[in-house]
Amino acid sequence: MQLGIHVPIFDIDGGPAAIAGELAAVGRAAEESGATWLSVMDHFFQIEPTGLPAEANMLEGYTTLGYLAAHTTSIDLGLLVTGVTYRHPGLLAKIVSTLDVLSGGRAVLGIGAAWFEREHLGLGVPYPPIAERFERLEEALRIAKQMWDPADNGPFEGKHYQLAETLCAPQPLRTPPVLIGGGGEKKTLRLVAQYADRCNLFGTSPADVEHKLDVLRGHCDTVGRDFAEIRVTVMAGSPNPDNHDGFARRLADYAKIGVHQAIVMPPAGKPAAWIDSLAPVVPQLAELG
Repeated sequence: MQLGIHVPIFDIDGGPAAIAGELAAVGRAAEESGATWLSVMDHFFQIEPTGLPAEANMLEGYTTLGYLAAHTTSIDLGLLVTGVTYRHPGLLAKIVSTLDVLSGGRAVLGIGAAWFEREHLGLGVPYPPIAERFERLEEALRIAKQMWDPADNGPFEGKHYQLAETLCAPQPLRTPPVLIGGGGEKKTLRLVAQYADRCNLFGTSPADVEHKLDVLRGHCDTVGRDFAEIRVTVMAGSPNPDNHDGFARRLADYAKIGVHQAIVMPPAGKPAAWIDSLAPVVPQLAELG
């Protein structure tokens, strides 16, 4: 099992002027720890599950990833996850392509249906009903696939999006893996089976994750997809960096059911130092398989 780092909080010791330097340190710490994934959220306002108010610091996601690309050399970079409503999918594919080229082939398209109504309404971003958001998500996935096919620069005609050309030059250095976040059994996991290279689930319990994976296997069978092609990641909270053994033991049951990566979230203040202190757990996770 591998370790991933997800940064959801930008309330940094020293205030806004210290954010850039701390994020550069986060990138260095994540790579030096042996982590293989580094992400931030795609939100305009801070979200309540962090325990912070909407008014807390929040950076725009792809600008932040571009900055992190310049301060890292090997780690995969993505949003966990892009809200499909925030950017036209043609522009989104172009943004991810640019990130991939400038990072040397390390971009991942993490994407989902979006959910935080307040920030949509607050900044005037249309917030269609959930059924339409899932329709738009599927079209966005199809558009990205077409734009990353150098042999197909033709039009795209969908219900919600129409593109006269899907020209994308330069092409990504590698076709960005697609990660779909969420565990909805009827729609989200079906889209994972049909379009994604990775899925991200909440690590609520090994039994719950195992059930979601069984549902995903069923969708894979339906669409003729090899379940083994899909990389499984789980959100593993903010573990106590002083209890490496306990964290590794907790993740062992997830490794047994086929989870490939545990993604952890540093707290506010000094996230780079927290990542440094968690580094000894990486070889312990690697032994889990």
